[in-house]
Amino acid sequence: MEEHPPVLNSLDRNKLAACLSLLPGLGHLYKHHYAAGIGLLIGGNILTGFVSVLMALGTFGLSILIIPLVYITAVAASAYALPDWRGHHHFLHPWTPDKPAPDEPPAERPKRGI
Repeated sequence: MEEHPPVLNSLDRNKLAACLSLLPGLGHLYKHHYAAGIGLLIGGNILTGFVSVLMALGTFGLSILIIPLVYITAVAASAYALPDWRGHHHFLHPWTPDKPAPDEPPAERPKRGI
């Protein structure tokens, strides 16, 4: 008797990605959007911290709270709305069979014409 671990449905994966975006970029990485996730983790977070500290004197310190909250909310909404690319990166998972993701129909190859 084989027992398989429970599989999260797409709504649960969307909510989990939004929750992981409390550290902006982790939700994108969870949904397998690697370039966007790494860009947000490194560049986006550093830029947000720099801008909020730079604006702190002009806003009596409110920018230290407001700008990161708006940024985290926007990134969480983006992670929630992104399609899940799990299984689309075959070169990163060579041990899995080469088949399309279960939630999408197989794509036809475009015909090359001369």
